[in-house]
Parts: sequence; structure tokens; C-alpha cells
Amino acid sequence: MEIYDFKVILEPDEAMGGYVVSCPALPGCYTQGDTFDDAVENIREVILLYLEDMRTQNLPIPDLIPITSP
Repeated sequence: MEIYDFKVILEPDEAMGGYVVSCPALPGCYTQGDTFDDAVENIREVILLYLEDMRTQNLPIPDLIPITSP
């Protein structure tokens, strides 16, 4: 199993409440959540779907840094 490390930016949403989170290495990869934990879980799901779509299209994954699983 491969594990990848992507940096995300998580910010409070002043207007709507909750949090907005994005992954700068994956353009257009962003989501939100009512709580910090919801936002983090949502971005994990979005990143997995984004990577799955890129693999399906045989596109290179940007800023790919594989981490060897123990």
C-alpha cells in the first residue's frame, strides 16, 4: 500500500461557519466541513477521488512524494 503526503490549507469560513480546506498541489481540489474533523475527512475523500480520476486518465500526479508503508 502506498501512502502519499499532501499539504492542505484549512481556514475558518467567516461567512458561512465551519471550515474551508484545499490541497494546493491538486488544482481544484477543495471542500468544506461544519467542523475541523469534518473538513479534514472531506478533503481526504476528495484527494482520493482526485487521484483515482488522474490514474484513470493516466495523468501524472503532481508533487508526488511516496512514503513507504511500515
